[in-house]
Amino acid sequence: MPLNKQGYGVKSNSYQAAGELAGITRLVDSFYENMNAFPEAKTIRQMHPEDLGESRKKLTYFLSGWLGGPKLYSQHYGGVSIPNSHRHLLIGEIEGDAWLHCMEKAIANQPYEESFKTYLLAELKVPVGRIKAVCAEYN
Repeated sequence: MPLNKQGYGVKSNSYQAAGELAGITRLVDSFYENMNAFPEAKTIRQMHPEDLGESRKKLTYFLSGWLGGPKLYSQHYGGVSIPNSHRHLLIGEIEGDAWLHCMEKAIANQPYEESFKTYLLAELKVPVGRIKAVCAEYN
């Protein structure tokens, strides 16, 4: 039984609710535009290369599989442990909150159902929490 009446998180329902690859690409583009624009995101922006092309691609591909669509990240880059791949960075409360703020604003700008916007933001808080925990352990 799904945890929500729309069935988000089941099979490809979330991927479809996000507008499939095109919708995820728009979300990621909006997210990185926010990261460039919001002063509170300066620290996390500095953790990325100047050219965000590869970062955009990796996040788009990751979200595709994470939302139940094609596993593009693993097809192109191999397996990934999101927390461990960030452990070399100094990511704490401030950085995690800045990332979530950029994503929250990006989600708000998408033509998603309100129920999916709420679901997606809540789900994204889980890996952000895990990243902060791993970074605290290693730094």
